[in-house]
Amino acid sequence: MDGHNLEDSKQSTADMSVFVQNLLQQMQSRFQTMSESIITKIDEMGDRINELEQSINDLKAEMGMEGSPSPLAPPKQKSDGANQEDDAA
Repeated sequence: MDGHNLEDSKQSTADMSVFVQNLLQQMQSRFQTMSESIITKIDEMGDRINELEQSINDLKAEMGMEGSPSPLAPPKQKSDGANQEDDAA
């Protein structure tokens, strides 16, 4: 009976090993699929951002704002005034 239990134990260990190996392969496959999906979505988002930037540039060009300073940059009034004084002199 001990030999039979030892054989059953070996079979159970082999079955468990196959089960764990299959489970790991399934997990790897799912992670690979999720990874590819995430990368695809990131690429699509990058394309949309590029399209948005192009649309903004097109709108700026239509409005004649291509050469205007950024609204975040403060105007340089002092340096412009100094240039005007130099021109007058």
